Amino acid sequence: MRIEYHPAIEQELREIIHYYNQCSPGFGVEFLHEFERQILKMTAMPKRWAVIEGDTRRCLMRRFPYVVYFRVINDEILRVTVIKHQRQHPDYGQGRK
Repeated sequence: MRIEYHPAIEQELREIIHYYNQCSPGFGVEFLHEFERQILKMTAMPKRWAVIEGDTRRCLMRRFPYVVYFRVINDEILRVTVIKHQRQHPDYGQGRK
């Protein structure tokens, strides 16, 4: 399955990694590895995750308080639309496709 990312994901990841690296050197890399593991789980079983609205699904990260929203476009494409902290406003990123 091919993974596509909304253009805003790159900036969101940079900000999160920067924040965690400021908390503790190397912690941002640990976040990135956890994010990548979640992406692999999502691609392996995309329909396992809860449907939020329409065709948008939600995956909670295990070690960090972040949520990944994604859409299954077809049997070959999974599109990651949002990565956000669980305490961010619920509407954050909802208009992304």
